[in-house]
Amino acid sequence: MALFGRREFFRSAALAGCGGGLALLGRAQDAAPNEDFVSKDAQTAIENSLEFLGKAQAADGSYGDRNGSGNVAVSALAGLAFLAAGHQPGRGRYGRNVARITDYLVARGRAGKSGYLQNADPFLSHSAMYQHGFGALFLSEVHGTFPDPERQAKVRDMLEKAILLTVKSQNREGGWRYEPQPANADVSVTVAQLMALRAAKNAGIYVDKAAVDKCVDYIKGCRMADGGFCYMKDQRQTGSQFPRSAAAVVGLYSAGIYEGEYIEKGLKYLMRYLPVGAKNQFDMRQDHYFYGHYYAALAMWTAGGNFWAEWFPAIRNELLTKRNNQGVWDDFYGNSYATSMAAIILQLPNNYLPIMQK
Repeated sequence: MALFGRREFFRSAALAGCGGGLALLGRAQDAAPNEDFVSKDAQTAIENSLEFLGKAQAADGSYGDRNGSGNVAVSALAGLAFLAAGHQPGRGRYGRNVARITDYLVARGRAGKSGYLQNADPFLSHSAMYQHGFGALFLSEVHGTFPDPERQAKVRDMLEKAILLTVKSQNREGGWRYEPQPANADVSVTVAQLMALRAAKNAGIYVDKAAVDKCVDYIKGCRMADGGFCYMKDQRQTGSQFPRSAAAVVGLYSAGIYEGEYIEKGLKYLMRYLPVGAKNQFDMRQDHYFYGHYYAALAMWTAGGNFWAEWFPAIRNELLTKRNNQGVWDDFYGNSYATSMAAIILQLPNNYLPIMQK
């Protein structure tokens, strides 16, 4: 059960100096009432998810995938799942879990290249800039919530360094790839960095507008005729796919682009993949199921109206059918990853995090 209502959450966050780190997508619209979308079964699933994540945390504060603990991105996603229920450092049943995740990410940013939020185990470092992007996103959101000024200063210092590394790693086309160097790029990693940049800006960290504008140009350059998005700007033969197309639409929203052809056609493309629940015998998105639906839910939440009203009940009901015997979720990347993603999606109607604010 959530700790307190939306108004109480944001009032307390403001008093704590919260920078609104996840207010990436919002427009000045009223959110849909929580009770219209979070069913009793969904609330039970959320509570089970948070309990599972509370117990799954490693001794160093991290979370992992099937290969072990110490995954920066999974740790960040678990942190966002807790924050989405109103748990903050020093507040709530899982406040200590959030604080330990933060300490872990700050420690990772100090362990190697300054501000580089990377996994401790080099064997778990595939798609390294994914780790960095999600890590910076989480630090942006938790920024300002520590009651201890000294710990808060450490978070801000690390966030500033992480964002500086991100900007310096952007390539000439405006995108990013797996490593923190300005080489080639793909739309998926690029969206992860753009969300982190916007989140940090909302938290009061300086972000060069030119970096965001170049990023938007890269994403737009990946748009296909069907409204979806290809993987790399110079490899259009890969065609459109649901997960990266959902990410691309959210990336454009993150840059403040809420209307126009790219958004309209993008949403129309995504609606072709409306979840169909237990009857879904073949799902072409299974390789990146939770990734795709994390972004798709954010896209539909921001679009609002009939898009949200049709999409969310469908993905909510489908997720509830996909729980394992423990009452949580699993996939190729493990329980903590899948459960964190599902918990974030199911809690969108609660409207607690600034990323959910319209």
